[in-house]
Amino acid sequence: MHKRAFLICSLLALPVLAQASDSRVEVGTGIASYYGAELGGSQTASGERFDPNDFTAAHRTLSFGSRIAVTNLANGQEVIVRVNDRGPWGKARIVDISYAAAKQIGMHRTGTAKVRLELLN
Repeated sequence: MHKRAFLICSLLALPVLAQASDSRVEVGTGIASYYGAELGGSQTASGERFDPNDFTAAHRTLSFGSRIAVTNLANGQEVIVRVNDRGPWGKARIVDISYAAAKQIGMHRTGTAKVRLELLN
C-alpha cells in the first residue's frame, strides 16, 4: 500500500502539460476563391509580396496577421491561413486564399468552394 500511495502522490506532482488548442470564433460562411500564380510577387495591402505557396488570405475586415481556419464544407478539409491582404472585392465571395491553401482543402481544381471561416485566438 505504501508504494502505491507514493506512486499516486508522485503522479499528482507531475506538471500538467496543456494541449495547445486555439479558441475559435466563427466569422461566417460563404464562397471562397483563390489567388493564382499570376499574382505572385504582387504587393498585398499589408505591404508583403504575395507568394502563392504561402498559406495566406485576403479578407475585407479582419486585421492583418489574423489567423483563420478555412473549412471546405463539401469535404470537411481545413487549412489555417494568415490574413495579409484586403478583398475579395466580388460581393459573392467571403475570402480569397492562396493557391497552396486552396490545394490543401481541395478547391484548387474548381476555383471556388463554400467554406466556414473561424478566427483563431
